[in-house]
Amino acid sequence: MEHCGISRWDDPNTINEQLKTLTDAPIYEVSLEYYQNEVMRYFDEKCKRSRAVYEEAKQYIPGGVQHNLAFNKPFPICVTRANGAYLFDADGNRYIDFLQAGGPTILGSNNEAVRKAAMGLIEECGPVTGLLHEAELLIAKEIHRHMPAVEMFRMLGSGTEAVMAALRIARIATGHKRVVKIGGAYHGWSDQMVYGLKIPGSRALLESHGIPRACYSLTDEVRPNDLGMLETMLRLNRIKGGTAAVIVEPVGPESGTRPVAQAYNAGVRALCDKYGALLIFDEVVTGFRVALGGAQGYFNIVPDLTIFGKIVAGGYPAAGGVGGKKEYAALMAAGVATGKHRAYVGGTLAANPLSSLAGYTAIREIERTNACEIAGRQGDKLADGLKALIAKHDLPFVAYNQGSIVHLECTGAMSFDYSSMSFVKSALGLLKNKAMMTRRKEAMERMGAAYMANGIVTLAGSRLYTSLADTDEVIASALNRFETVFSHVINTVAH
Repeated sequence: MEHCGISRWDDPNTINEQLKTLTDAPIYEVSLEYYQNEVMRYFDEKCKRSRAVYEEAKQYIPGGVQHNLAFNKPFPICVTRANGAYLFDADGNRYIDFLQAGGPTILGSNNEAVRKAAMGLIEECGPVTGLLHEAELLIAKEIHRHMPAVEMFRMLGSGTEAVMAALRIARIATGHKRVVKIGGAYHGWSDQMVYGLKIPGSRALLESHGIPRACYSLTDEVRPNDLGMLETMLRLNRIKGGTAAVIVEPVGPESGTRPVAQAYNAGVRALCDKYGALLIFDEVVTGFRVALGGAQGYFNIVPDLTIFGKIVAGGYPAAGGVGGKKEYAALMAAGVATGKHRAYVGGTLAANPLSSLAGYTAIREIERTNACEIAGRQGDKLADGLKALIAKHDLPFVAYNQGSIVHLECTGAMSFDYSSMSFVKSALGLLKNKAMMTRRKEAMERMGAAYMANGIVTLAGSRLYTSLADTDEVIASALNRFETVFSHVINTVAH
């Protein structure tokens, strides 16, 4: 496949066995002495301006940050400049950027071509008019060129909005009501999808605060990489009126944090056809990152609907959209008060000229520069280097990647699984281990702080996105910094 960033597909059974061993083992993390004397000293001495901004922000912003990704222990770093593979904070410190804004900037931060297109549009038109702009057509055609299954595309403000629209479409198209998601997957924060987040089997027990139970009464959760459990759920749902859609992250829940077999998506496609459900691919992270044709191109699967986000706006705001086969995508309303049997969607700033043109330009640049393949190749090098360091320091950590999506699991915080057809069994398992889950999460956050103090920005200390800007020198420098951290890791039980 052309412009594909995935050169290999690791056996998920092997990875999951390693992750289970990690979760069952004592916690390995940086020593308390290193954390207090080196890591905290870095933040105390080198990040004074960031701390000051954060302390004032807490008076005006809940939690002190406007986006969840921004919060890191011991306090958020205030970034003032982004360029390629690097971020610079308010104190002048430079970091290797493996967060890449959570995935949108596979070209590297603040890409010149995208920036120039955006600036030109702002000078000529401004970022928003409330009326049609040609860039809306350009991006829709460009997406269809690379993903033929996306025959029509509607740009929205976020992936969350796109999921909401897709589920409405699926219910109209099938006449069914229930939705099946994979445990641990994240599909935005709408009421019906804040269910089974992070930990499979958690259902509504971890994050669903402030949401009336009825809002997720039509949402079902099944174990990752388990076609048997999925079919059982689809069969049971026939009695309850049928399944409207199965929604998946095609590389596995949480951007592949729980990897799936290479044939898994084909199995899901077959089951959706058998039970009359639409297959929704959530390609918010994978779209234009794992390949220009997305994960659907890599796996050679035709989903009924596709969810977009992140790269679809080229790293600019209002990144979201839903597309798919005409018979389904055309079920979204166009215009005001149509009165037709359609899925109502909206958003004043959705598909604004700035985001549409930035997304179109970014996709064209990804193709021109072969960014997916290059970023994927650098992801391979980073993952292989991490594996070598893990072996060298005799650590139980687990590293693997899906192209430019690199995973580094150090504490096992994300590897619990309480999936069951029985709510009682899931709840008992979750409650029994909640304290250990919290302890491992805290250890993961401390590892993230140690990486940051050594000049590496990660996503929650466990996920890293590579980009076109990551040269061999950047990867080598990063691995040296990781080795510094690994050299101070201890078995907390033995100490």
